[in-house]
Amino acid sequence: MINFIVVTHGEFGAYLVEAAEGIIGRQARGVRVVATSSRQPIADIRQRVKRALAELANPDGIILFTDMPGGTPNNLSFPLVRDERRVEMISGVNLYMLVSAFSQRERMPLDKLVEKIVADGQKSIRDIRAMFQAAAGAG
Repeated sequence: MINFIVVTHGEFGAYLVEAAEGIIGRQARGVRVVATSSRQPIADIRQRVKRALAELANPDGIILFTDMPGGTPNNLSFPLVRDERRVEMISGVNLYMLVSAFSQRERMPLDKLVEKIVADGQKSIRDIRAMFQAAAGAG
């Protein structure tokens, strides 16, 4: 089973995981959240990410999610995973991505799951007015 680490600004990641679990079901193991804060020393945050990587290491792999490219969670995490085998990193995490990840983590290999999560995340970003106008025009 592929494990997940969600590293975000503040408690955003914890709320995303909670919401995804409300949809898919409790993820009893293999999921860690690391919240960052400007009030925490960088070294402490980095150590928490390292600890989560060590605790969740497994042959199936780990996907580390961050909230935005270029943000502190992303910039702290990437050096820790850059050279790691079986650890992938996806930035821009949203609820649909976690729902996809949680529901497919036991069915897909790491590389295919990363592709699916990214595609599903992109698919979930929609201009709803335009989508309904297009649907009304097509019908």
